[in-house]
Amino acid sequence: MTRVLLVDDHPLFLDGVRAALSTEPDLEVVGEAHTCAEAVEQAARLAPDVVLMDLNLPDGSGIEATRAVLVANPMTHVLVITMADDDDAVVAAMRAGARGYVVKGAGRRDLVQAVTTVAAGGAVFSPVVAARLGGFFSGLAAQPGREMFPQLSQREREVLDLVARGLDNRRIARELFLSEKTVRNHVSSVLSKLDLPDRSEAIARARRAGLGQDRG
Repeated sequence: MTRVLLVDDHPLFLDGVRAALSTEPDLEVVGEAHTCAEAVEQAARLAPDVVLMDLNLPDGSGIEATRAVLVANPMTHVLVITMADDDDAVVAAMRAGARGYVVKGAGRRDLVQAVTTVAAGGAVFSPVVAARLGGFFSGLAAQPGREMFPQLSQREREVLDLVARGLDNRRIARELFLSEKTVRNHVSSVLSKLDLPDRSEAIARARRAGLGQDRG
C-alpha cells in the first residue's frame, strides 16, 4: 500500500485529488496539509511514501517545504503539483529533491501514474524540465569556484556567485526561490567560512576565482 500525503491550500482541488486516488486499491491518502509548516509536521508524523506538494502555499514556498520534508524523511518521495511544466520553480523543486511533477488539471490516470511511478523510485519529468535539469547538473563539474571554495556547500557557492554578480539579497532570494532571511544566513555563513570582513571583499574574492560571470 502506497501512503500519500496531500499538500495544497485549495479545498476543491484536494477533494478532487482525494477522490481520484481513492479509486486505486493500492493508494491511501493518509493526511492533508494546507501550509508549509503543516506539511513538514505531518510528513514527520505520518512518514508517507509520497508527498503531493503544491509550490504556492500561504506561509511560504513548497520548495523550502520539500527540502525540509526530505531532510526529516529521506525515504519519502515528493511529487510537485504545478500549473505549468516549464516554470522555473519546478526546476528549483527538482534541485530541492522532488522526484517530478504533475500538472494541476491532469486526468485521473496521469495523476495515479505519476504517484505510483514516484512511489516506486522513478521520476516524472516533462522534456522541457528534463533538459533544463540536465543542463544544470552537467554544468556542476565545471562550475567556477567549486575547487576554490571546498569549504562551502553547493547552495553557498550559488549564493556567492550571485553576490559576485552584484545581486542584492532580495534578487538572490527570487533567483533561488528562497526567503531573504535564508539568503542572509547563507551570506553570513560564506563570510565566516572564508574569513571575509564584508560583502565587498566576498565579491572581490569570488570574482578572482571566476564566479560572478553572467553565463546567460
